[in-house]
Amino acid sequence: MKVVSLFTGAGGLDLGFKKAGFDIIWANEFDSTIWETFEANFPETKLDKRSIVDVLTSDVPFADGIIGGPPCQSWSEAGAGRGINDKRGQLFFEYIRLLKDKQPVFFLAENVSGILHPKHKEAFENILKQFEDVGYNISYKLLNANDYGVPQDRLRVIIIGYHKKKVGFSFEFPDSLPHKPTLKETIYDLRLAKPAKPLNKTNGEDLKIPNHEYMNGGFSTIYMSRNRVRSWDEPSFTIQAGGRHAPLHPQAPKMKFIEQNKRIFVPGKEDLYRRLSVRECARIQTFPDNFIFHYRDVADGYKMIGNAVPVQFAYNIAKKIFSDLSKIKNLNNKENMRVIYPITINDLQNDAMTRIGRELNDDELHIAKKCIECGLSSIVDITLGSAIQEAVQKNNHYLCS
Repeated sequence: MKVVSLFTGAGGLDLGFKKAGFDIIWANEFDSTIWETFEANFPETKLDKRSIVDVLTSDVPFADGIIGGPPCQSWSEAGAGRGINDKRGQLFFEYIRLLKDKQPVFFLAENVSGILHPKHKEAFENILKQFEDVGYNISYKLLNANDYGVPQDRLRVIIIGYHKKKVGFSFEFPDSLPHKPTLKETIYDLRLAKPAKPLNKTNGEDLKIPNHEYMNGGFSTIYMSRNRVRSWDEPSFTIQAGGRHAPLHPQAPKMKFIEQNKRIFVPGKEDLYRRLSVRECARIQTFPDNFIFHYRDVADGYKMIGNAVPVQFAYNIAKKIFSDLSKIKNLNNKENMRVIYPITINDLQNDAMTRIGRELNDDELHIAKKCIECGLSSIVDITLGSAIQEAVQKNNHYLCS
């Protein structure tokens, strides 16, 4: 099944869907510091590097699903929380625009827990209504990634839409997994990390383990207002996008309480306190070790990883979607997928753009319309690829004989 990825980032969500059996055919990411990393790890995926506001519907290929997490800073409880009043918050509507025009079988949108804050209630309900109005049964839930194979506490809102006509039922979230992974089983085997070079530049090829380097620099008053150490037998704190806010390594004892909003490093143990390395953060976000992050400034490595959807979290949701859609699709031949949900002329035109690089002409479209009249618009068992091929060949007996 083909998937289009929006607001892609480094590709944590994409990798989870890929592991579940989906084919990521096209992705959009505007941040130039991410491009090298994504292209190195997803060489088979076309990466569109424009702002989403400049992407025309016709630029996006036909796909069974659209996935992505519109920028979350506008909804973050830790940030200003301007929500829909911020330009980044308004990018949700670009996501909805493409959903309305492309009408994929499903979509998934991910965002921070702050989007459920009472001050965003009206805006969030409006977003959900717009998802419904463009043709989807909506399911959403606040989930902790630690319940789905990720060794950190990370609360995220997942919104999933199944097309009302093409699927006909709503997504049901999978049960949480019994095992809650910890830091010890995730990063204990990693050897000593190197500090970043001056000005927090990368050590690059000098590293024995790719990306196993940590940010230097002091700790702010806000950072020192809370304990930032989780022990080996616990899941990590949330991995954030800012390197200076990275959790501390579990080799250190938990920080000592002095008074409200003030903690210190345990005296005599100060040398044990360091930030988690970029690779350790990647492990905690469940990226495999062969997924290499490319950057010059260590801060960009932390940012890519902290903004990503944890791979295993994405995988455990994606495989449920794959299972659901397998009920309405015969997956024996992924190259020439047999489709058994209702097909529209728009579906045929979108797929024609992908397969032959143009829309069907009037004669070819006439054949497609005849097929719809013959029952293509009801639930039938056809091959979309052969539909395009036969239409191009002007076979008037296509599916109607």
